[in-house]
Order: sequence, then C-alpha cells, then structure tokens
Amino acid sequence: TTNSLSTIGNNQPTPLNEISLDFPTNLLVYITTRTYLLTMSVPALKEFMATAPVPKPPQIPDPSGSTPLTHHEWRTASNSATHLLKALHALRDARPDVKLLDVGCGSGSITATLALEIPQGLVTGVDKDPEILKRAELVARSWEAENVTFQTGDASKLPFPDNSFDIVHCHQVLTWQKEPWVALAEMLRVTKPGGIVSAREGDFRTEAVWPETEGLKKFHDFTEKLMKTSGGHSDGGRQLLGWALKAGAKREDMRVTWGSWGYSSTEEKKAWSDGMVGMLQGGRLRGMALKMGLATEDDLDIMIKAWNEWFQSEEATLSMMSGEILIQK
Repeated sequence: TTNSLSTIGNNQPTPLNEISLDFPTNLLVYITTRTYLLTMSVPALKEFMATAPVPKPPQIPDPSGSTPLTHHEWRTASNSATHLLKALHALRDARPDVKLLDVGCGSGSITATLALEIPQGLVTGVDKDPEILKRAELVARSWEAENVTFQTGDASKLPFPDNSFDIVHCHQVLTWQKEPWVALAEMLRVTKPGGIVSAREGDFRTEAVWPETEGLKKFHDFTEKLMKTSGGHSDGGRQLLGWALKAGAKREDMRVTWGSWGYSSTEEKKAWSDGMVGMLQGGRLRGMALKMGLATEDDLDIMIKAWNEWFQSEEATLSMMSGEILIQK
C-alpha cells in the first residue's frame, strides 16, 4: 500500500507543488471579501463588520491565575497553519487515518484544531515541558478533539522511530532552537516517505506596531536580546529555507511562503496584550530576564504599562510576518 501523498489521483507520487495553492490565499480572500462587501446593504455591512471572523477559542480557567497563555491559545490551525491545510486535506481525503505529529505543541490549541481537521486520523503532540502538557490536555478536551494524545519529547531528539508520521508540524519552535536544522532533520527522519514536514516561524524583525511608544520599543529590544541570549533567532522566518537545506532537504521538494498575523479588533488586541503582560508580570520569563541582566524591574514595569496602554488605544494595531515551509520527503 502506498502512503500519504502517493495515494492521490492515479496512485503516482504527487509533487508538493501540485497540491499547493496556485493563487495567493490572502489575495483570494481579499478579492472574495471585497466583492461581497461591495454588494451588501449598509445594515448588512455593519453586521458583517461587527461579526468579522475573529478566533474565539474555548475559555479555560488557568489555575495559576495568570494569563501568559492567552495568545498561545488564540492560535488555531485556521489562523496559524493555513499554509498546511490544503496538503493536510489532500492527505486526509486519500488516507483518512492520517498520523500527524505536532512538535513543541505547548498548550495545544493548534494541535487540537489540527486534530479536528482529520477526525479519523491520529494526532500526537510533544513538548519537553510536562507541565504545559497538562494544560494541553484541558485545551484538547475543550475543543472536543478526541483523536489527540500528548507526551514529553525534545525537538532535537524525537522519541519515535523513522518513518512514523504522514505529517510532522511545528509552529514558532525552531526560532528558539540554537541549531534549528537539527530539529528539522529529526522531523524529516520521523516523516514517512512522501509525507510532509511543515513549519511556520516568526520573523520578529518584521514586527509593525502602532502607536510606536518608547515602552513598546523597549519591549522589542528586550525580546530580541532575550532570544539571542537564549540561543534563539529573532529573524527566524527569513532563515527557514536555509535551515531546511542544512537539514538535508532538497530545494525542489519545498514550498516556501510568507504568512502574517494582525491584531486590531478588541478581542485580538486583548489576546496579544494579555499574553505579553502575563509573561512580563511573573513566571520564568521575568525571573530569567532579571537574572540575566536583560532588564530591570523598572524596565519590565514600563513595558507592562506600554502594553496596557496599547490595548486601550483605539488606533492600536500590530502585525508580524512568519516564514512558512512545506517539505515533501
């Protein structure tokens, strides 16, 4: 029996570019939405704008009382893994019992929503932090994703045999790895022949925020220093292709795109600002920043105040680009 993409169509291996979008998704959505808006009455337009698509994940109490996971749990397959969905659906249609691995799954909102895309498949989420996996179990249940399991594991040494999964995915994981190509090589190792490796990595240097206050500039500089000191890469999105080549992937087997996040509605701004404030107020990040001399208590408080003021501003917006890659093994 052939596996994954090789079962599509006439049972011949299907190149990745044949199942990829031939038309830019964002542009297609823009044209479709704009055409729709131009045909609407004023009352209907107001209703549409009031109910424009905004991710509304299930609300799960955080026992710690803090909110550092708010933005992480805002992330879903539909807003953070769009580049993967067409390939995922092609695999699902050819072989419903798709096996997918989500590397560095964190609190599991993307993991759970990917599981909903393949109801007859099986999704495994791995993360090196056993505590966050307890949260991931709650998140998966809140999404009613029953075909997902979680276990501890390190991205640079995945606890699975070769050729175990049809799709191996990660999101905002490689940018925090000192040698991200090692993790990508591991992801390729555990992917079945003909299967897909998917990654989406932020490029923090592309962040555009308004109003651009001194406190937010301080936060940007602080985050860049934190990533560099921790061995990460604040410009990971633009390096993603190079990392994949260094991991042993062939250029003709890849599809590289760019995606973006944007925050302007009240719900979106709250998700982002609550996440930033939560991380700055307490927990490991604040302690690490102080211990490493990356910021003072006053610096952190200035940044917290800046994010709270940004949330309250009616003109506040924020966007950031992410590099995206699909690799067919």
